Amino acid sequence: MALLKTFKRTYRSSKPKPDQEIVSSPKAPERHQSIYKLVLKHLRNLLVETNPCQTQALNCRRSKSGKRPKVALVMAVISLTSAMGHRFYNQPKLDVDTLAPVTIVAPRDATVADPKTTEVKQKAARRGLIPVLMVDPNVNHQIYQELQQKIQQINQSRRIAGQFPFTSVLSTATQIYLRSCSESEWQAILAGLNNPNEKIENVNELPANASSPEVNSPQVQQVINELKAYRRINPEGLATLINTISQVRVRYAQAIANLSSKLLSEAEDSPNLSFLELTEADWRKTQAGISQALERILTQGIAPGLPLVLKQQAVRVQVKNLVPETAQPVVTQLIVGALKPNLIEDAEQTKLQAEQAAQQVKPEIVEIRKGEIIVKGGQQITQREFVLLDHFKLSRREVNWWGLVGCGVLVSGGVLVFCWVERRFHAGLRQRDHVLILLLALSVPLLVSLGVNYSSLPAVGLLVGSFYGSALGLTTVGLLTLGLPIGMENILWDHLLANAAGAMVGSLMAGRLRSREELALLGIGIGLTEGIVYLTLNLLLSAAAGSIWLAVLQEAAIYSLTGVAWSVVALGISPYLEQLFDLVTPVRLAELANPNRPLLKRLAEEAPGTFQHTLFVATLAEAAAKALDCNVELVRTGTLYHDIGKLHDPQGFIENQMGGPNKHDQINDPYFSAAIIKKHVTEGLVMARRYRLPKAIQAFIPEHQGTMQIAYFYHQAKQQEKEPVDESFFRYAGPIPQSRETGVVMLADSCEAALRSLKDATYEEALVMVNKILKARWQDNQLVDSGLTRPEMSQIAEIFVQVWQQFHHKRIAYPKAALNNG
Repeated sequence: MALLKTFKRTYRSSKPKPDQEIVSSPKAPERHQSIYKLVLKHLRNLLVETNPCQTQALNCRRSKSGKRPKVALVMAVISLTSAMGHRFYNQPKLDVDTLAPVTIVAPRDATVADPKTTEVKQKAARRGLIPVLMVDPNVNHQIYQELQQKIQQINQSRRIAGQFPFTSVLSTATQIYLRSCSESEWQAILAGLNNPNEKIENVNELPANASSPEVNSPQVQQVINELKAYRRINPEGLATLINTISQVRVRYAQAIANLSSKLLSEAEDSPNLSFLELTEADWRKTQAGISQALERILTQGIAPGLPLVLKQQAVRVQVKNLVPETAQPVVTQLIVGALKPNLIEDAEQTKLQAEQAAQQVKPEIVEIRKGEIIVKGGQQITQREFVLLDHFKLSRREVNWWGLVGCGVLVSGGVLVFCWVERRFHAGLRQRDHVLILLLALSVPLLVSLGVNYSSLPAVGLLVGSFYGSALGLTTVGLLTLGLPIGMENILWDHLLANAAGAMVGSLMAGRLRSREELALLGIGIGLTEGIVYLTLNLLLSAAAGSIWLAVLQEAAIYSLTGVAWSVVALGISPYLEQLFDLVTPVRLAELANPNRPLLKRLAEEAPGTFQHTLFVATLAEAAAKALDCNVELVRTGTLYHDIGKLHDPQGFIENQMGGPNKHDQINDPYFSAAIIKKHVTEGLVMARRYRLPKAIQAFIPEHQGTMQIAYFYHQAKQQEKEPVDESFFRYAGPIPQSRETGVVMLADSCEAALRSLKDATYEEALVMVNKILKARWQDNQLVDSGLTRPEMSQIAEIFVQVWQQFHHKRIAYPKAALNNG
């Protein structure tokens, strides 16, 4: 009855008065009809909202929705168990490493291929192949340059030492000794020549005592005897010879110093000075021999890690017939010091030989004759015996129900772990979110069952991480990684762990990124992670890691490319999944908040006052959301769209009238005006659905008004009507805010106009006014379902006033003269 009275009252107020001339205004009937339709529409809305049958049906649906999570959990466990329990569907009872219950003989002759053993042998052939090496010409050039520099230093020292032999009257051994002997030995030699019968002229100071211990040395005696013999032949030439020997000794000492400082300055042992003892002919032969020996050694190649003993032995063999015997030790030392490994991996030839080695592996064939024993009772079944049993269909394949039940129990535990993580880090997932995560999770075992080693695990981690956060993404990837080997056959651990590593990196980082460009770069990181993990695992598990790392580098590169490819797939389908499952990811929210979006652009052009109002409300709400640890991206984007319904009649709202006539003054009908104001909510929802905005964004449109009263027209109606006014007609239909985000936007929207109206108010005055508005919303029970607390109201009020102060800070008053000059 109250609704009927409201309808009649509204209809009477909209009818023209008897004294009005309807004919004078041709548009009057159309206006009258539109008002009539509007009132009817409003009446239907009120009837629907107050229909007890519909309310009861809604409560019934809500009560049934409580059972849906349990049904969804059961369906998730069944579907995951069905997909991941692949090995239990046709599992042999007599499998590898099981015990044969009885002795089984072959029913007929058979020749059976063993593809599993063949694949293992082919993989071993690829990995165990010694890499093909080739000579690196750059290293050879460096070795030649270094050795040539040392030879030049030796030539310089030989020039300092002078020509050798320096005389023809003494033996070569004596000349070598005279150049290198100590000063005391040389003085002893001179003293041995000085005796009473024969005097030596032009000799440097001789010691008075001729009986020095050095005289008794065999070498000294040999030199003295040769010098005395020469003196007997040529007494006058002895003094000249002695002076020549003294000069040679000085030059030799300088040559030794030069050779020690330049050539052998880093040697730990005393330098071998045999280079200075060689004659010119021997030295020329030695230089030619060094070049030939070095060329032969480098042509044969020096492998990395070759022991020093083997290097020395190889050099000795090469220089044996190429250099004088006296120079061989020092030449060996010289060449060994200059040698470096000059063999590097020839990747192309290594890969070619690896494939050839794999192709040369003959298929493993198992043969047996009729009546021969396949396996004895109580004996452990090997791979060869299992192949025969499976060929003869004696492996007793059947559904392993206990295995399926056990797999289901483990899957149930994983689902419960996921639910716990969901409650802990991302509570409030919808049923459609669970369906999406389930479908993504099911894609992994389905691809594995089809024999695809490069599973979709990276894409799953990237999508779940970007849609629902890193915690749920890591949980999903971790549970799938642990569960796949339990129920799936032919799982390769290096493949699985590489995929899991890339997926975890994607899950961990995707939830923090805010653009698709960043997600694209993350895809490259996922690919690199997969390749590095695959390469590392293969090198660690291989016994010949040093020689095969390039052989598995190709497979690691393929894994990197597949990781990038799955990331591209995930980025490609993510917009469709966001639309299909109504997701609000940070990336999508950032895209929707772009002011160049069609709806926001239209709002700025057709309702500029509303657009400016929206920007200020967004600033207030975003600041409060950040302080309250709410979803800031959701608040910002939801606020931008909260008043799009005002596009249905921009001039019906004061902010768009720009000082012009007020439309509602011309209408002069509080009921009609209230209907126009309320319509911006219903029209906003229509526009939001037309532009396919997410439900989370659509929620801001009705909830930012809640069930608040349209106070101005309510009081106007009370003044005009003599009968009691139905206050519910002047309230928004709601619902009231159902989240902290929409509650914050309601408060910001309520305070925006009041804050804008303040001109010279102090901080305290503005805070009192804002607190008064927030208190009114609190007492009107608009925030009971939002999750906001009473202490947070004061915090929000302070934040609003602080933002207001930033927008209305004091400015310097420019003098008129300065303004005119400008």
